[in-house]
Amino acid sequence: MTVPFKKVVKAKLKSKKELTEEEMERERIKYEIANELGLVDKVKSVGWSGLTAEETGRIGGIMTKRNKEAGRIWNKKS
Repeated sequence: MTVPFKKVVKAKLKSKKELTEEEMERERIKYEIANELGLVDKVKSVGWSGLTAEETGRIGGIMTKRNKEAGRIWNKKS
């Protein structure tokens, strides 16, 4: 069983380990969308866990849409 991509990124950020290019791209897109939705200040002040389910769902939905359009797959099956 593989660990979901987002859990790997979260663990690395928490332990201050360096992210791969793919992981950095995912984080960049996430912040970009949060900024477009006017949520980046809230993320910076209270963190991602401070967002509501509706806000995180909106970010995730937009990320999924953009990833499909770009042909990106984050959780690759090994």
